[in-house]
Amino acid sequence: MRQRATIVCWQRGKVLLVQRARSRWSLPGGTIRRDESPADAGKRELSEEATLIAHDLRYLFQFGGLNKRHHVFHAILPDHAQAAPSNEILRCRWFRPAKVGTLVTSVPTREIVALLFVAASTAGADALQRRSGLHTNAHDESAASGN
Repeated sequence: MRQRATIVCWQRGKVLLVQRARSRWSLPGGTIRRDESPADAGKRELSEEATLIAHDLRYLFQFGGLNKRHHVFHAILPDHAQAAPSNEILRCRWFRPAKVGTLVTSVPTREIVALLFVAASTAGADALQRRSGLHTNAHDESAASGN
């Protein structure tokens, strides 16, 4: 099974997704090279795909896909950080978590975002967000739940 670093970038209540040509939206990330840690791979991929520098990645969990094991990290980016497509990436765009379920995405992207955000109205999801550092304010929570 291939190992992949996957980054959940969080900024102003939105999650960053990237899209390759003729492909689905996905969370930024990519293959972990033999000589690097999952965190280093995540930082490299985020820089290569979206021209973003993440100084502090926090490990969340592993997610098993059909052919890949995702080492999922998150990065809370400053308001001034701007994603720009680079290398094989055609588009970068920020989405409210509830919107991600309505997009054509990879299955791991849809499932990872759902695990972290979509059930934000439940106590379990709120606790997960607090533990992972993915805090929202009241405005962001109502936007994420579609209100």
